Amino acid sequence: MRHLIVLTSLLAATPALATLQPGATAPDFTAPATLAGNAFSFHLADALKKGPVVMYFYPAAFTSGCTAEAHAFAAAMPQFAALHATVIGVSMDGIEKLNKFSVSDCAGKFPLASDANGHISHAYDAVMLRVMPLSSRTSYVISPAGRIVYSYEAMDPDQHVGNTLKALHDMQASPAP
Repeated sequence: MRHLIVLTSLLAATPALATLQPGATAPDFTAPATLAGNAFSFHLADALKKGPVVMYFYPAAFTSGCTAEAHAFAAAMPQFAALHATVIGVSMDGIEKLNKFSVSDCAGKFPLASDANGHISHAYDAVMLRVMPLSSRTSYVISPAGRIVYSYEAMDPDQHVGNTLKALHDMQASPAP
């Protein structure tokens, strides 16, 4: 039990090693996803055709921080919609678990993608300590051109929604040439 407490403390205090920086090309992917408990295939390139994408990685469905973050994103969906942004949550949870989480904690407001093999999390440098089978808590704003315009990494879920909304407002106020 003591080892678990120490490991949990380390994970909470230790950020992932890096994030993709603004200007980088967002790696394209297709993944199994769910919206309101209905499975489908999410393709980043297709979502970008509709506008910017806010992609947030989180460690595990049904944990306290991830639940709080899901509630915050769900509550802010009208603001994201007004900015023509797609929101997608990504974790290494299986699709069955995400089907339940999308209904209960995301209130069916935005999709969740399953990255069970960790390929997406690794491509986005959003892996906790590079050894745990968990995504780090990392948020990205991706322009319709497929470029990272904002990245934010913090285990505390409190600032992810506000920061990504601000990044979207800033992106629209000063569009790239």
